[in-house]
Amino acid sequence: MNKKEVFEQVTDMEEKIGQLYQQLGDLKNYLAELLEENHRLAVENHHLRNRLESSTEQEEQKESGTSGSSEVPVGEGYDNLARLYEEGFHICNVHFGSPRQDEDCLFCLLFLNKSK
Repeated sequence: MNKKEVFEQVTDMEEKIGQLYQQLGDLKNYLAELLEENHRLAVENHHLRNRLESSTEQEEQKESGTSGSSEVPVGEGYDNLARLYEEGFHICNVHFGSPRQDEDCLFCLLFLNKSK
């Protein structure tokens, strides 16, 4: 083997390593997206399970209670929206129903303050 062939082989290997590095970076980005989505879904699942448990408890309390009135108390809708917001979901018209990140949403807070 002469020097030119060795140099061409090294150049070819360098290109292949660059392509593999690019593929590895793409896989890493895809994995990061999957992990973020998995975390978001786990948080949403946790909130939904808590909500299901609380609504089941409320239904059991209503069934065991003697109040037979079917009237909805004034302000119950507001209370439900406030509870949803506290559980980590948007209640504003911009992102309604989607999970909130750790920070507060100004639209949701304006809506809550306007409803009072």
